[in-house]
Amino acid sequence: MDADYGIARELSDLQQLRTLYKPQLPPCLQGTEVRVEFGDATTAADPSGAHTIKKSFPHTYGQRLAHFLRATAKVADAQIITDQPAVRVGVVFCGRQSPGGHNVIWGLYEALKVHNPKSVLLGFLGGSEGLFAQKTLEISDEILATYKNQGGYDLLGRTKDQIRTTEQVNAALNACTTLKLDALVIIGGVTSNTDAARLAETFAERNCSTKVVGIPVTLNGDLKNHFVETNVGFDTICKVNSQLISNVCTDALSAEKYYYFIRLMGRKASQVALECTLQSHPNMVILAEEVDASKLTLSDITKQLCDAVQARAEQDKYHGVVLLPEGLIESIPEVYSLLQEIHGLLRKGVFADNISGQLSPWASALFEFLPPFIKNQLLLHPESDDSAQLSQIETEKLLAHLVEKEMNKRLIFCSLDTRIFLQEEGTYKGKKFNAICHFFGYQARGSLPSKFDCDYAYVLGHIGYHIIAAGLNGYMATVNNLKNPVNKWRCGAAPITAMMTVRRYGQPALYPATVDLRGKAYDLLRQNAAKFLMDDVYRNPGPLQFEGPGADARPVTLCVEDQDYMGRIKELQEYLEKVRAIVKPGCSQDIVKAALSAMASVTDILSLMTSPSSS
Repeated sequence: MDADYGIARELSDLQQLRTLYKPQLPPCLQGTEVRVEFGDATTAADPSGAHTIKKSFPHTYGQRLAHFLRATAKVADAQIITDQPAVRVGVVFCGRQSPGGHNVIWGLYEALKVHNPKSVLLGFLGGSEGLFAQKTLEISDEILATYKNQGGYDLLGRTKDQIRTTEQVNAALNACTTLKLDALVIIGGVTSNTDAARLAETFAERNCSTKVVGIPVTLNGDLKNHFVETNVGFDTICKVNSQLISNVCTDALSAEKYYYFIRLMGRKASQVALECTLQSHPNMVILAEEVDASKLTLSDITKQLCDAVQARAEQDKYHGVVLLPEGLIESIPEVYSLLQEIHGLLRKGVFADNISGQLSPWASALFEFLPPFIKNQLLLHPESDDSAQLSQIETEKLLAHLVEKEMNKRLIFCSLDTRIFLQEEGTYKGKKFNAICHFFGYQARGSLPSKFDCDYAYVLGHIGYHIIAAGLNGYMATVNNLKNPVNKWRCGAAPITAMMTVRRYGQPALYPATVDLRGKAYDLLRQNAAKFLMDDVYRNPGPLQFEGPGADARPVTLCVEDQDYMGRIKELQEYLEKVRAIVKPGCSQDIVKAALSAMASVTDILSLMTSPSSS
């Protein structure tokens, strides 16, 4: 199998054309010098967890932000690195494949060679398992030739990846030591970058010279925080899925007799479902975050869907499209509790066939209520993080089944047509409900990456080298101002520990960023929800565009949110410098009093906001 990695691909005409595209670099990454400005020491976003994070990461907590600067920048205390010796760097794909991953390797490789042609990039074959086994492939121009701007992870491959147990961490450390690596670059999402932070801490603790760098790549789009605006792959996934959804919308509008229930990827967060809704305008979307916030039961969701079907029928519309995130099933309170009981019994060694008889009375009642196909899927063994196998649970079919049952109950008897379901309490006078179900899970993740993802991934690869050249450990590559053209992107690096919170089991970790129900993107959805539901304002963005109109389109959720956190930090530092420049010994009493008054007020407000009781 190892011999298949890195072999030249057979490319279509379009793929060959894409290999010729060369992404731009922002000015701060151009040239042969590495210019870095270090900001203030970082802290935890949640003050209540700061002590725990610092205790768990004594060597890598509180490190400073890094900003990479263009050659013309006038920053007095900037560090300019001109002496760049040859380095040996390892890179590994962790987690699910995401369009654009190959361009991270391309960008990293080019940066290494530009700054010192003798540098070496080793790719680990087969994900973290290849790292532990020290299976490597030396990256070269020839190997990269047919992988530039291409989808998938087949250049190096991946496995079910984690670097977590003591045995795994020791194997990773041994590999880096044996191969004499100056740095290890981990490409992945929330879980993989948490592992990267723990690995960086362990390496520092054991005086291992290998620096660990994280790159935010995940199709779920849930590695978002103050420092990371979006992830490589999210744009492509949403554009490809939105075209598929829009095609289905057009089909529904044409046939006028089917409701399509479409489940999308998105485990703990509904970011993909939200973005696809804003791009394609289906009739409804049910976000896991809404269900969780309102504690909606299975019955509540079913009623909500049935009410929508009935309202549309009153306008003589018997078709529609409903989007669901795959994580929705775990957000339904009674189903989540049922899953917890099932998983507990499975961990005790109880066979799936015997579980129904050992459930608590309420859980048993719910289990027996569910259709047989869902029962079997709920009995699957959980993932390594104790979550259900969400890709295998057909939530869309479950809801379509329940809606059909309820609509049949609501249907008023009429002997003149096919509506033969008699209910005295019937309130529905429309045609019989018909549903078609889809799961758009794997169709998009091997896609050619969008132009944005090609550019973003390539730039992150270059930043990965800059982090290594600056000697930083436990950092993630970051790009801000992403909604603007590449030449205006701001590149930097942030300690992964600054992105951590303390939740599950009291362990510091990166957690999936769920849809912010107070954010601008969700507000945009709510403003249009009624129109989407009733007016069939379906929008088709079409297939991926690499040139012309649409080629430079960014995710809607990226464009509507005001996320320039790093820019604001720099702006605040500039204001503080201005205060220092004005308030100097010898200035007037009035200036000193005004400054003291203003600073005292600001300090009081910020102290209140950051106190544990206010979080």
